[in-house]
Amino acid sequence: MKEIDYRKGDVFYLFSDGYQDQFGGDLDKKYLSTHFYLSLLEIHELPMLKQKEILEKKLKEWIRDDIQTDDITVMGIRL
Repeated sequence: MKEIDYRKGDVFYLFSDGYQDQFGGDLDKKYLSTHFYLSLLEIHELPMLKQKEILEKKLKEWIRDDIQTDDITVMGIRL
């Protein structure tokens, strides 16, 4: 069993690799985990609903007119 210290307001994210594996952008490349992690760092203090809206918008802008190539799961939990 693993214990994690936390404070009120901390956010934990559980996610599949789907978001990072989506192709798009100017060069039709993968979004990549680094880009995804930076996105989470940018939005983690916002209300959860706003975070959802931003992640959906970023993904739509990244994929543009292409099709989604993988299933996507992103779940945030604020303590």
